[in-house]
Amino acid sequence: MLTIRSYLAVFGLLIAGHGTDPVLPLPGRTSVEIVARGLDNPRGLAFGSRGELYVAEAGRGGPSGAITMIEFGHQWRVASGLPSAEDGVAGPSDVTIDADGEPVHTSTAEPGLYRGANRLTTSPAPVAAADSVIVDARERALLRIGPRGRLRTVATFPAPGVPSSVTAGPDGAWFVGETFDPSLVRPPAARIWRVEPGRAPRVWATGFTGVVDLAWGPGNRLYVLERGTLTSVDVQGTRRVVTRTGLNSPGGLALRGGHAYVSTCSTCRDTGAVLKIRL
Repeated sequence: MLTIRSYLAVFGLLIAGHGTDPVLPLPGRTSVEIVARGLDNPRGLAFGSRGELYVAEAGRGGPSGAITMIEFGHQWRVASGLPSAEDGVAGPSDVTIDADGEPVHTSTAEPGLYRGANRLTTSPAPVAAADSVIVDARERALLRIGPRGRLRTVATFPAPGVPSSVTAGPDGAWFVGETFDPSLVRPPAARIWRVEPGRAPRVWATGFTGVVDLAWGPGNRLYVLERGTLTSVDVQGTRRVVTRTGLNSPGGLALRGGHAYVSTCSTCRDTGAVLKIRL
């Protein structure tokens, strides 16, 4: 079982803000708006085929984990009573959409990949998912989900980095972000790895404080969510800061229609939120 410290390393979270309201944008700001609030430790995000947005909520301990859907200005939990541990440090950690258009999620409370309460496959510490792959923090591995939930290792990553996020690239490769245990006095720069099946991972970009989540956006730019910053990187490696507004303990990132959607206050009960940020 992962320790609390290991879970914090996995998600790149800082526990100092636990129980406080997220830093929300000022009224009247057109570039940033709140699309959901009142969430329990919100983490990964994913869009469905209709444009509905799903959010994994790690919960507050016990059967309090949930998957919330946001659509047409409303939010409600489409799955609830999911395992949560350590006051929300462990629980539903990411959500993606399967081949049938249904949300499935990873969980670190009772580790595995789930559709609702039904476990589809097990993994020591699954923290992120994208299409047919998951990232396992304990094994430092990218795993492909095969028939009947069987897992096959696609790539492994060196210590001390811990893989924290994964997204499919426009070139068909996988891109995996990493973070570090916050107890490290001088953690090295975090990296983003490019993974082609059948080849060893290679470093695609470095110099990050700790990658929380990744998503490809317009113009073939990779958007990188860090602790307090949203940055974009083009294929030549040129970077620009998108925003630092309201990104208090961010937990997940998704892109749609020229906007970034970020879950914030991912170590907060009741006061987690999702922001919509114009790119």
